[in-house]
Amino acid sequence: MPAAPTASRKVARGPRPPGPLEGPYRDMLGASPRMQRIFRLIAKVAPTDSTVLLIGESGTGKELVARSIHLQSRRAERPFVTVNMGAIPESLMESELFGHVRGAFTGASSDRMGLIQEADGGTLFLDEIGDMPPPMQVKLLRILENNEIRRVGENATRLVDVRVVAATNRDLHRDVETGRFREDLFYRLNVVQIELPPLRERREDIGLLASYFLDRLGKKSGRGAYRFAPDAVALLERYDYPGNVRELENAIEHAVAVAEGPVITSADLPASLRVPRMLPRHAESVIQRERTAQDDDDPRVGWSLADVEREHIRRVLGRHGGNATVAARQLGISRTTLWRKLRQYGLRRTG
Repeated sequence: MPAAPTASRKVARGPRPPGPLEGPYRDMLGASPRMQRIFRLIAKVAPTDSTVLLIGESGTGKELVARSIHLQSRRAERPFVTVNMGAIPESLMESELFGHVRGAFTGASSDRMGLIQEADGGTLFLDEIGDMPPPMQVKLLRILENNEIRRVGENATRLVDVRVVAATNRDLHRDVETGRFREDLFYRLNVVQIELPPLRERREDIGLLASYFLDRLGKKSGRGAYRFAPDAVALLERYDYPGNVRELENAIEHAVAVAEGPVITSADLPASLRVPRMLPRHAESVIQRERTAQDDDDPRVGWSLADVEREHIRRVLGRHGGNATVAARQLGISRTTLWRKLRQYGLRRTG
């Protein structure tokens, strides 16, 4: 059996060296009320051993939150082990997580410790937990209940002491309803839930994050200090960032790489920011198309904004088979906002 992709195994033993920001929130920035509430919640839950479920779109900083929880816990001097469930082939997952003994299968030439045992005494971060196949969900549930593991090919069980933090960008409620994710495992993981907002829902943090990334990347490049021109600031603040904080950081890195001087202009930013994708994110764009329609007899010309929004939400939900997470992402709103609008307009998620 070949070894699993190395990208799926990341082990950090103890706190990282100090970075530009000191303390457990290094690399986590946010002056918005939502982020401040999240910081307070992290501080409350970190000293406990409660299992935490982080939910949010890709690029919202779920691993940073998991690491912050670890650094503020009594386990801070012990390993922080990251496992990306989506990066491990299903055939290798049990061996990767639990380990194996020599001769357990073809290619098992020696005993090997699994990632769960590597995290003993520390924190196990299970990223993309929604991608875990059902057979492994049963085994993970057993660990959460009994703190025991059994290596592949071994009869004896071993006790482990790990604190589990899981993360997903999937709608686990929906996966439970469809039978894709075990309900009992969901409730074991969902002891404390922290929902990370997309960047477009905390726009007051864009300037703060952009300045931080610019300062850090400027120092790293060795070219001295950079600053943003007003047109670059305006462009950065009005973009929706479907890739969230990760996309913003990449945009700043692109700008630093191509800039000819210390001033970052809009021309230095990626084309995706300068020419945003034409996605049906906002009801206003729907209204504009309706107003310019050639058919003056179209009854939708007389629709109100609420009518247009209701119909657009209904169609997007139908297009995605009632998947609230995907629909909310296309609409550019949070799932909470989507649920509120569904109740407001009397719509059903099935479209």
